[in-house]
Amino acid sequence: MLSLDVEHRLGDFDLAYALDSRERVTGLFGPSGAGKSTLLRLVAGLITPRRGRIEIAGRCVFDSDRGIRVPAHRRRIGYVFQQARLFPHLNVARNLRYGAWFARARPAAARFDRVVDMLDIGALLDRRVAGLSGGEAQRVAIGRALLANPAMLLLDEPLASLDAARKAEVLPYIERLSRESELPIVFVSHQLDEMLRLANRHVVALRDGRVVFSGKSAAFLARPDLLGPEHARDAGTLLRAEIRGTAAHGLSALDCEGQPLFVPRLDQAPGGRVHLHVRARDVMLARSRPEDISALNVLAGRVAAIAQDGDQAVEVTLAIGNQRLAARITRYSAERLALAEGEPLYAVIKSLALAEQAWARLGGL
Repeated sequence: MLSLDVEHRLGDFDLAYALDSRERVTGLFGPSGAGKSTLLRLVAGLITPRRGRIEIAGRCVFDSDRGIRVPAHRRRIGYVFQQARLFPHLNVARNLRYGAWFARARPAAARFDRVVDMLDIGALLDRRVAGLSGGEAQRVAIGRALLANPAMLLLDEPLASLDAARKAEVLPYIERLSRESELPIVFVSHQLDEMLRLANRHVVALRDGRVVFSGKSAAFLARPDLLGPEHARDAGTLLRAEIRGTAAHGLSALDCEGQPLFVPRLDQAPGGRVHLHVRARDVMLARSRPEDISALNVLAGRVAAIAQDGDQAVEVTLAIGNQRLAARITRYSAERLALAEGEPLYAVIKSLALAEQAWARLGGL
């Protein structure tokens, strides 16, 4: 739904972006200064690239060879910045309707109501912008962008300016938007947990104005070099599981390849599916099924691969049914276990290690 191959020069900085994502939600990940916001501005038409081609939802909006340059106001882009940028002299309802006015289209009452309901901002409609919290203002900004009848929604680190409490408030609404709307979304973040919750099918990693990875989130998560120094310790696996119900003491019971898993309670009904981010460093291995231990999660599998990771570590990949699970252990531990491919092995995962690593499933990996 987003395809581009462009070159641009920004001051002394040469940028070259090439990517092709057919997923409805695409994540742009990278450190500050990687060129994420510049890429969004090129897509939106706020910056004109030196050369190349940009296609949005099947429509070519820029092609230097063919002389195509669709101006920003005709690209039908909904853009949400780090700051809400609401009009302080208008109340919430009039800020929302400005989006439709800008698109020269009066929204049907049903559509207006649906956006208001999706973002839970009905109680805010008569309030002035100055009285909104940061989280409320961002929800209104998202609603205004949706009511502009966009062909694509660009979210440029919409949580970056919020504290932890406000992030926790806004994130579920963006998740709901990505789940219930058919609108193509590009979500920018330098926070790994946000990226995996909201763009858990396709991630584009940027570094120094270049695309260094574009592909499935599971493959991205397995690459510490792509995560950067800040998140390298979070490298691991995405496990698919289905919610079975509520267990004792604030836990949810899941099913992963016919085996039970327990995680801190998830706010979803039985039958819902989740992806679990399991850090490789949080997985212990055992030759036989451990007894009388505090860890609740023990998954039976077989050794699929063994790879050296530097002088001191080994990464072991287990086949758990049709899925793969990575474990990072010391080389000494691997030698003590005398691991070999094809042999049965048990993976032990603490439930609290998954405390903030589960999110609603948006699609297959």
